[in-house]
Amino acid sequence: MQQAIAHIALLVRDYDEALAFYVGILGFRLVEDSPRPQPGKRWLVVAPPGSSGASLLLARATSPDQLAAVGSQTGGRVFLFLQTDDFWRDYQRYRSAGVNFVRPPSDEPYGTVAVFEDLYGNLWDLLQYNGSGPPGHTAE
Repeated sequence: MQQAIAHIALLVRDYDEALAFYVGILGFRLVEDSPRPQPGKRWLVVAPPGSSGASLLLARATSPDQLAAVGSQTGGRVFLFLQTDDFWRDYQRYRSAGVNFVRPPSDEPYGTVAVFEDLYGNLWDLLQYNGSGPPGHTAE
């Protein structure tokens, strides 16, 4: 059996402001932007440059419960992990673009990591593994 996570739904307040952040500031690529049959709905998918794995489905919150969860889908824990091949390049680029880092860079046994927040307050790890693999990874 072979399975993979295709998309991760991320609740957003507004499609266009989310696109401006993820594509305009973080440099993600727009994978798909298609209207849905429901008025005002779009299938909006973005992914980091060079990624062939899971992508983000930017899902506009429409109910009071969904709106309350925007920016806090994991109750304040780091939600998403953005792996890079050059930590310092991306860290400097994001800082220059105004991305707020809530935890400074640190060297960990598995690599270099810093925590930033997206435009809604969701926490992300920006990380570059040092070759030993992610925490909990065992080489076979």
